[in-house]
Amino acid sequence: MSSRGLFITVEGGEGVGKSTNMAFLEDYLRAHGVDLVVTREPGGSCLGEDIREMLLQVRTELMSPMSELLLIFAARAQHINERIAPALAAGQWVLCDRFTDATYAYQSGGRGITIDTVQRLEELVQGNLRPDYTLLLDAPVSTGMARARGRGELDRFEQEALDFFERVRETYLQLARASTGRYRIIDANVPLEAVQRQLTAVCQEFLPGMGVGHTAS
Repeated sequence: MSSRGLFITVEGGEGVGKSTNMAFLEDYLRAHGVDLVVTREPGGSCLGEDIREMLLQVRTELMSPMSELLLIFAARAQHINERIAPALAAGQWVLCDRFTDATYAYQSGGRGITIDTVQRLEELVQGNLRPDYTLLLDAPVSTGMARARGRGELDRFEQEALDFFERVRETYLQLARASTGRYRIIDANVPLEAVQRQLTAVCQEFLPGMGVGHTAS
């Protein structure tokens, strides 16, 4: 029987470089022999990608915070069942662009939904499944939003006010301070080469464990 794979998530607010650095991490880990599944949230399955489109689409109808939260966990339930859990059970590593920490940051920190509500859904949908490592790409909100606006048209989340994203960032940092064993904070307010040097150093923490097996705490 294969040992359980590592579950690594990459988190961060808008414009911190997640897409670019997810690609860097994927290339680096594959080059070092990791059998890797790369995925994202919301999304990761056909149903999840449909829900993602609903969540990101700019609309005239106001989506309530609770509707948003339940859609995110519906996508997550399908994602876990269809991709994440089978891959980990087969001994593959999973690298995921955002996971439940984003829900705490955006829907609790940003929208004001209680932490207890998110926790109850987390336990219902995920059971004991939690990431082994979370890489938080962190940069000032003003920097991230300037980058996001430079990419072109903004999605429904990107159109929120700056104070929304300040709450998101602060919630992420609170999560990191509360889970120092799992989190690695990456300074994303530096040139890309410097960000990727930090990511390389973190990857080197993971790689010695290859083939040994890992049990999530």
